[in-house]
Amino acid sequence: MTALAILVVLGPLAGPAAAIADARARLAGLAQAGGAAMALGCALALLTMLDGRAPLAGWDGFLYVDSLGGFFLMTVAAVTLLAALGSVGYVAAQEDSGELSGFQVRLYFTFFGLFASLMLAALETGNLGLLFVLIEASTLASAALVGLEGRARSLEAAWKYVIISSLGVTIALAGTLFLFYSGSALHLGSNLGLTWPYLLMHAHALAPQSLRLAFLLAVVGYGTKVGLAPMHTWLPDAHAEAPSPASAMLSAALLNTGMYAIIRFLAIAHARLGSTYPRAVLLSFGFASIVIGALFMVRKGNFKRLFAYSSVEHMGIIAVALGFGGVLGLYGALLQTLNHALAKAVLFLSSGDVSLRYRTREANQVTGLLAAVPVTGGALLLASFAALGSPPFGLFLSELTIVRAGFAYGSPVFPLLLLALLGLAFVAFARTTAGMVTGSPPAQLASPYRGRAAVAVTAAPLVLGLAALLVLGLWIPAGLDAVLRHSVGVIG
Repeated sequence: MTALAILVVLGPLAGPAAAIADARARLAGLAQAGGAAMALGCALALLTMLDGRAPLAGWDGFLYVDSLGGFFLMTVAAVTLLAALGSVGYVAAQEDSGELSGFQVRLYFTFFGLFASLMLAALETGNLGLLFVLIEASTLASAALVGLEGRARSLEAAWKYVIISSLGVTIALAGTLFLFYSGSALHLGSNLGLTWPYLLMHAHALAPQSLRLAFLLAVVGYGTKVGLAPMHTWLPDAHAEAPSPASAMLSAALLNTGMYAIIRFLAIAHARLGSTYPRAVLLSFGFASIVIGALFMVRKGNFKRLFAYSSVEHMGIIAVALGFGGVLGLYGALLQTLNHALAKAVLFLSSGDVSLRYRTREANQVTGLLAAVPVTGGALLLASFAALGSPPFGLFLSELTIVRAGFAYGSPVFPLLLLALLGLAFVAFARTTAGMVTGSPPAQLASPYRGRAAVAVTAAPLVLGLAALLVLGLWIPAGLDAVLRHSVGVIG
């Protein structure tokens, strides 16, 4: 199993290897997609081998993969594959048009692969110190993608992203140190004192005051990476200015990696402090994020910013689900994580095709997508309804599970408030995307791609993502259900 874990991390480095060998965009993109497919295959094999068995552990706790880590590995690897496939046509079209130089293309695939590899490595460690290092390193790698196009706005967004995210992760480091301090009475070695399985096992001996502060700082710090309000301000700019496949990685992979870190702290806090304090923290940040995301979606503008604020809202929903707790709440949170990742990957990859064809990212300048580009227009429309929790897609099932968890929580106030905010988000989001796909298209709309193969590769991740969302809305495979239940047991 250790070999599989290593291959998961090494797979995405195929893209950087091709870029260093001076491959053009198409070849480097195909290498990146091949490496991502290998990573996903190994992640699925590892997850299958973990079913009902002890977690994979080694290297003095630096390597640790259980059902929860395997679930997030599968999710991030799947998003990486979709984004890598989307990169083939998108980056090649920009290279052909001269928007990206050969050097920028090499930079893109180098940092794309590093970004994916660092996130996957972060999901395979049981050491909270190494988790911090890897997440911070992924920030630096993804910042290069945000500012890749070299425009004033993209450079400003990249700088803002680095400053705010680094500040957030520094706060998370303080939380990690307070957690280490809370376990000082255990007299563990320095490495074991930062290894979360050991801390969870000895949670009864942790100092509660230090642990409360550690959990709050972790939620604030890693919540900055997740995009929880009010630490979300980097997210709309970065998502709007990055190349669209990179935006898909930011929204559907990076945010989940940050949420994974919060969940690890939640498990320890819940075991020692009970549910009251962690629940209050998560519900506060979660509902604040849903409110901010829904309100900012009312305004029409850059459609990638719209999708970014939708991510803020969905991360808030996941935080609320974790706050509701119980089997239903935790199960719904994990299912929402997977479904949101797939839906947002499809939305951002669709937006890339739209921006290339219409030469704009402003929603009010895009009309007639269904008539002009049926595949992209249809994918954008369906993914929009999926992201809004409409049946028969997976997000309807996960959000229904979360609402049920809210009513099981006790007071009906929180689930009713959640339903009201979801209704507001539905109206705001659908109003913009419906205007983009309906109406008459421009008279002249040239294809940015060369050859039918490029068009097919561009459409492939959209079809795959939507198919997965549809399947998850109608049927949860027994293997996935087992993984989700085991992961809920890990969280507590």
